[in-house]
Amino acid sequence: MPRAHVESHLVNRIGWLRAGVLGANDGILSTASLIVGVASASSSKGAVMVAGLAGLVAGAMSMAAGEYVSVSSQADTEGADIAKEAAELKADPAGETAELALIYQGRGLSAGLALQVAQEMMAGDALAAHTRDELGITPALAANPVQAGLVSAATFASGAALPLVVAGLIPEADILLGVSAATLVALVALGGIGAQIGGASIPRGAARVALLGALALLVTALVGRLFGTVA
Repeated sequence: MPRAHVESHLVNRIGWLRAGVLGANDGILSTASLIVGVASASSSKGAVMVAGLAGLVAGAMSMAAGEYVSVSSQADTEGADIAKEAAELKADPAGETAELALIYQGRGLSAGLALQVAQEMMAGDALAAHTRDELGITPALAANPVQAGLVSAATFASGAALPLVVAGLIPEADILLGVSAATLVALVALGGIGAQIGGASIPRGAARVALLGALALLVTALVGRLFGTVA
């Protein structure tokens, strides 16, 4: 009997990877932009720190709630489709077998072999076969609202802590440049790590995150300077 060949694929990481990268990136960039905007308005270091801390807490809660609601909606839709498929299997098993055979035939199997495979699948776990091959829902890609919410909140808070700590450690006069520089370095690293874990180009992943981050910092700095001057 041949031994089972176990492989680890990148797609199995997509659920937590997407939420984790999004949360950390948003935490670093939004908090750093908030700090830079407030610092550009000639505010005191105390005001900058309060704004940054408030941004960290509010952002983490917002990310958790947003991800949970979004992924819950996806999970509800998947659940409804699976329930509908279960009802169709009960009402018309022959029709569902033919439907499954057509799917396999469309993937390159001959008509006879496709029907044979469909019948074998229907004799086993018919609902699992239709869920996977007709609906495209697999355990690796299934929505997990709690996981997405917790990962997003934790990674947002971790990312947001970086610019906040930098702002607290350096002199008030250096907050604008210091936080901006630390943020860009962190974004480059985060973009590269996310690309590496996801199997994408590391330089491209790092560059796109850094460029968008630099733009966000520049815009918020200009807004802070403008309104600070008006005030």
